[in-house]
Amino acid sequence: MAVLAAALLGLGAWGVVENRIVTQRTAALFDSAQEGSDAVARLRESLANLRRLQADAIASGSNPVEVERLVGLWKSEAERVKKLDADLMKIDSDNTTIEALVKQQLAQLEQYTGIVGPLLDKLQSAVLDSAGALAYAESAEEHVVALRTTADAMLKASQSRQAQIRGELADASALAANLRLGLTVLAVAVLLPALWLTLRSVCEPLQDAVAAADRIARGDLGQDLATEGQDETAALLRSLQQMQLALRRLVGQVRESAESIQTASGEVAAGNADLSQRTEEQASNLQQTASSMEMLTDSVRHNADSAQRANELASDAAGAAAQGGKVVGQAVTTMHDIAASSQKIAEIISVIDGIAFQTNILALNAAVEAARAGEQGRGFAVVAGEVRSLAQRSAEAAREIKTLITASVERVESGTRQVSDAGQAMQEIVGKVERVSQLIHDISGATTAQSRDIGQVGDAVGQLDRVTQQNAALVEQSAAAAASLRAQASRLAEVVGVFRV
Repeated sequence: MAVLAAALLGLGAWGVVENRIVTQRTAALFDSAQEGSDAVARLRESLANLRRLQADAIASGSNPVEVERLVGLWKSEAERVKKLDADLMKIDSDNTTIEALVKQQLAQLEQYTGIVGPLLDKLQSAVLDSAGALAYAESAEEHVVALRTTADAMLKASQSRQAQIRGELADASALAANLRLGLTVLAVAVLLPALWLTLRSVCEPLQDAVAAADRIARGDLGQDLATEGQDETAALLRSLQQMQLALRRLVGQVRESAESIQTASGEVAAGNADLSQRTEEQASNLQQTASSMEMLTDSVRHNADSAQRANELASDAAGAAAQGGKVVGQAVTTMHDIAASSQKIAEIISVIDGIAFQTNILALNAAVEAARAGEQGRGFAVVAGEVRSLAQRSAEAAREIKTLITASVERVESGTRQVSDAGQAMQEIVGKVERVSQLIHDISGATTAQSRDIGQVGDAVGQLDRVTQQNAALVEQSAAAAASLRAQASRLAEVVGVFRV
């Protein structure tokens, strides 16, 4: 068996190593070939750009700025072609064909740039126009064709190299497959006889082990096993013998434990039944308590709502009283203004009365002067009489208005005093209403806090009720588990009784 395993292991290891070598070589060769193909493709593209930039520069001969830009790009592209040739020579350093073609193309490129470079410099310095430069550039076309031909030859050489790599890899894979097949046939021819001998030396002891395992499976642990020899099967039989002895001890211990569990589970079941009954009684009491707490919570919440509404009404009353106080204050101010206006009117009436008195005096003087004048002053005397009459009537009206104004001022002063008294009373009412509103607000806050605290107590009682209900369920489950444990212990005792020790 050890020889067979070593042979198979060696064959597998060789196959893995060979496969890895082939894979690594394949990856390296393909990467190199692909890199070479990519370099040739870039080179062909750069040659096309070189030719296009030459034609664009010659076509733009009338635009010095554009010619300068295109000539600069042409020179950069020529340097890029040289760099690509150098890179390709490094990539395919072991390919003599590519190396020769690269050297050939570098020489062709020198010939091409030796013609076109001076031409473009003359075009840039306006020594040549576009027509002259185009005619002069025709001499470089054969070098352009030679560069393209060399690039095509490089592409073909790269493709040929890839085909060669694929052929070499196919040959290597076929050789590895043939070697693996030969080693497999050799291993089978050597290992089949060893396998037959190994099976013969193993089957008979294994049959004894199977028979012993069947007896153990039927519960017969009383028969001992014959263990002779030092090979693996003898070690297996010795292990079975040790297992049988361990099972004897285990069965004895399990039988004793099953009897103990059966007795203890009966006691646990009885205790759980008693605990279940007490838990149910406690749950019933908690439900009643929770119901009472809910009723108390609703009552306190109702009181809190009423206190909140009273607080709102008191706030509204305080606002209305404050507004009334403001109105009374405004009325007091208005009454004071009216009193001041009446006083001013009285002063104006006094002025009018004085003016009427003076007018009466003047009219009397005029009448006297008219009487002295005789017949000539008679008309003036009539007018003076009328003026005197008007002055007397004005004085009389002024005295009447003064009397009315004086009475009005007295009434306004009385009203002002009454309104002022009303304003003070209103301020006292506002203060008392505000104190009542503050008291109701404090009562509302305290009631709300009580409602919240009672709600928390109710939640705690409800939580305690739920926990008690869960405990009752757990006690019932525990009682059921204890009963099940008792039944399982009985069943275990019956099962252990099957074994014969």
